[in-house]
Amino acid sequence: MKKKLIKIRYCILALIVLFLHNAKADDLFDQGKKIFLADGNCAACHSLQDANSYGVIGPNLNEIKPDITRIISAVTNGIGVMPAYEGQLSTEEIKAVATYVAQSTN
Repeated sequence: MKKKLIKIRYCILALIVLFLHNAKADDLFDQGKKIFLADGNCAACHSLQDANSYGVIGPNLNEIKPDITRIISAVTNGIGVMPAYEGQLSTEEIKAVATYVAQSTN
């Protein structure tokens, strides 16, 4: 009986940890969407279905499906006509927008 009670407690603890982790991931996604649409002004140039954006200056993100590393690099350093956002967006904001784009397209 005591072992069953311990197992139940561990299961409850595991569920709480998973719930909190998912809530944090959702917050990062939501923050990234906000940055994509407003602070980062990404929607002005890029098409992204989740953001309901249809820019044609930059690549269509739905088509190229960039991974998070590629997005972080492009946002931080710029690429082609896209300016670097290092110094305009914090590292955490860049990670958030990269998470949002990667999860929205993959």
